[in-house]
Amino acid sequence: MKTPNGSAALVTAAALAASLAVAAAPGTAAAGCRPDARDLLMTYQPVDHTVTDAQYFRARLTLANRDRGCALAGGWAMYFTSVRQPAAVLAGAAGEAARSRLAAQGLTVARADTAQSGDFYVLKPTASFVRVRPGERRAADFDIELWATHKSDAPAGWAIAYGRGPARWVPAKTLLDPADPKQTKAFSGDVRPVQTAAVRHAENTARRLDLTLRQRIVPQPLSATASGGTVALGGASPITAPASLRKEAGYLRSALSDVARGRGAPITLRTDAGLDADRDGRPDAEGYTLNATAAGVEIVGADAAGVLYGVQTLRQLVPASAYKAAAGGRAPATVAVPRAAVADAPLFGYRGLHIDVGRHFESPETIKKFLDLMAFSKLNRLHLGLTNDEGWRLEIPGLPELTGFGGRRVLEPDERTGLHHGMGSVNDLGGGDGVLGKARDRTAANLGRTPAFQGYEQLMVNFVGKGTGHYSVRDFTGILRYAAERHIEVVPELNFPAHARAAVRSMEHRHARTGDGTYRLLDPKDTSRHVSVQGYNDNLVNPCVPGTYAFLRKVVGEVGKMYAAAGVPLNRLNLGGDEPPGPPQGWWSGSPACAANPDTAGKSGEELADLFFTRWNDIALTAAKSTSGWEDVTAPDRDLRLKNFAPLPWQNVWGWGREDWAYRFANEGTPVILAHATNLYMDLAYNKDPDEPGYYWAAYVDEKSTFTYQPFDVYANATEDRWGNPVTPSPSWRRLTEEGRKNILGIEAQLWAENGKTPEIREYQAFPKLLGAAERAWNRRTPSPAEMPAAWEVFSNTLGQVTYPLLSYYRPVGLRGEGVNYRVPLPGAKIAGGTLTASVRNPGMAIEYSTDGVRWHAYGGPARVGEHALVRTRSADGRTSRIAPVGVPAWRDGTAYRRGSVVTHQGELFTATRGTEGREPDLAPDEWRPLQ
Repeated sequence: MKTPNGSAALVTAAALAASLAVAAAPGTAAAGCRPDARDLLMTYQPVDHTVTDAQYFRARLTLANRDRGCALAGGWAMYFTSVRQPAAVLAGAAGEAARSRLAAQGLTVARADTAQSGDFYVLKPTASFVRVRPGERRAADFDIELWATHKSDAPAGWAIAYGRGPARWVPAKTLLDPADPKQTKAFSGDVRPVQTAAVRHAENTARRLDLTLRQRIVPQPLSATASGGTVALGGASPITAPASLRKEAGYLRSALSDVARGRGAPITLRTDAGLDADRDGRPDAEGYTLNATAAGVEIVGADAAGVLYGVQTLRQLVPASAYKAAAGGRAPATVAVPRAAVADAPLFGYRGLHIDVGRHFESPETIKKFLDLMAFSKLNRLHLGLTNDEGWRLEIPGLPELTGFGGRRVLEPDERTGLHHGMGSVNDLGGGDGVLGKARDRTAANLGRTPAFQGYEQLMVNFVGKGTGHYSVRDFTGILRYAAERHIEVVPELNFPAHARAAVRSMEHRHARTGDGTYRLLDPKDTSRHVSVQGYNDNLVNPCVPGTYAFLRKVVGEVGKMYAAAGVPLNRLNLGGDEPPGPPQGWWSGSPACAANPDTAGKSGEELADLFFTRWNDIALTAAKSTSGWEDVTAPDRDLRLKNFAPLPWQNVWGWGREDWAYRFANEGTPVILAHATNLYMDLAYNKDPDEPGYYWAAYVDEKSTFTYQPFDVYANATEDRWGNPVTPSPSWRRLTEEGRKNILGIEAQLWAENGKTPEIREYQAFPKLLGAAERAWNRRTPSPAEMPAAWEVFSNTLGQVTYPLLSYYRPVGLRGEGVNYRVPLPGAKIAGGTLTASVRNPGMAIEYSTDGVRWHAYGGPARVGEHALVRTRSADGRTSRIAPVGVPAWRDGTAYRRGSVVTHQGELFTATRGTEGREPDLAPDEWRPLQ
């Protein structure tokens, strides 16, 4: 067997081409020789969605053997994960056809783990497999369920094991050609066009506006009037504040010191419990006024939180040029902010962001950065998803297995030391996770190109992603204190009874190790069968065994202690409760423990679930003042109602039948936190561009989706479904009543983590979407549908002219580093008569164009380019969007190309580095250079 050595490096595109050029003749490979895993390359590409209509599609797996001397024969197993099930594991005719198709190619695919649970698969050769010779590429048809029109849908985390040897990383790549309808049209009912430069050009209708002071602030305040002139402030400006505002004063001093260290005008902070910011005769909680004059700045808050929000507005008044200078080490002594009067107060008391760290973990530093950005945007609730099927992320003293086993992922089919490989990741690029030879850094994982994180990157299928990780008690209490300093409550989510696989498997591991069944969460004799949306068959805790409630009491007690140690009240605990697997009649139907327990015997699955949630809620309330959970816990048409509980309605996908659940809850008197997927799920892809990371099961969500959201009339957003078909609101959907309106506690934006594999991707998904959500959560003046186009035009200008430049050099208070990886919008463009016309979504941002991808020019108006061009947007900090082709032709075999020619090939852009003919661009790096 050929093994990697210390000098083995990732094979670049040039080395790939060289190895493929050495096509060894049959029989030249040494007997028993096996290719080094890094000398293989697995490429995945959807090629035909028309083979069935929304049942399964045809994909192509192409394995390149870049080894110079060894053939890939039998005796191997190739592991991977896939959000879409390979059709060969399905029952019925579709599964039989897919298995037969693979068998004809000498291959089989099956679930890889002993439990047969989740998204973990293995591809193996059969006896009829024809070896892949050195330098050869072998393509195989591979049917997969449903559809896949984004690269994020791709199988990920490829690793090969020979015989009983260890698994080693196989470099992988994902292709998807946006110009091929068979690859981008999911099924016959998908009428949504793929994003192109021409589509964007038609959408980019915002004119450049002269913004008022009020319009330059996000979210917009109730009033803001500039009086002319400026006032100088610095980190050494005298700050007068009572002892009760010591933390707010310290925050302000730190924020100012980050941009200017000199002495400026004095600043006064104080509170006035009767502050009436909107002048309606009633005090406004969290409201503030800010007055900047020649004599200095005064911020008055209705409470300490209001003072902090006034500070955040002051931070936005600091010119972006000052932040840029400070980031470059040239901070001025003072900064000039406009003399102005601002008055403001929020629409909702609950203004939330949910961050899922169960699917992929994020460091305390990343969470703290998000917390500071939340405060900057005047959000005040961090819903932290600490548990899920794929990971348990919080240390619980006395139950070390939860993080020692359930907080780590390993490539182990029998899950001896941790949860199996999932969602394409184990321990990021680190070791100790059962995968050897992984890329040494992100650039190597990205197949030799430094990632820009302005869209999909190939590293997302090459083991980048924190499948392993957890917060220690110290980490978590530190997060709680950091949040409290910013007047943000952390709402921990402990998700039960479903999505609980990490907890279930951890407690089984504990029982097997110690023999102690005190905290077992399942009935080992339960024969019930159910499978979750994510493919898990063992993620449901049992409500009939005492271990379930002993476990919940233990965990809640320890979480309560952490809040007490941090000096922070636990005001709300989220129970989870979403997506119980399978039909209710199957829940625990085969559990002898349920049949034997007098409290549960004879109860239906729904009755058992109601019993569980009642007990779970009571346990949570022993530590928390109130609870929340997903809408699945208490459906509007069921009798279950829980004490001090607020549901988060989320499945309002048009046509799914839950469009009006939020308003039905509110109208009956149940407090509600709006979390509608169609407008507030920020992890969903921005639009239908294969290079936009994220799923699209509910809708495409961009900052226009969040900004135009109508919390009190969500049906106004029901214009088209996720496939681009027009939607007409149903007369049967319940409208929100005036009394019901009082029960809307607020809104919460969601940042799920299936594709959030790096902090940069998380920021790309969240910004600018989170700013639109913040606008709707805070701004009391929600534009009507008729007013919204004009409001959107202003918001687009605010982002381009003011907010993006601020975020480019933003420095979180108390943390190192600066800048936010917001999405730089791709420009729109068209060519007519050889003249390029281009536009940008956010006026104020720069556009550049090129004809060869090498020399770029600033776009100042229509430009002569010929038949094709490339365009991109440049941000204030010099980062650029992805390159958008305009009229660029696809590469054609046998066509002669001159140096500087630009082509598309399989959805990728290339420029010719010299005259060339006949060689595919991705296989001829000496002739073609890829463009990002």
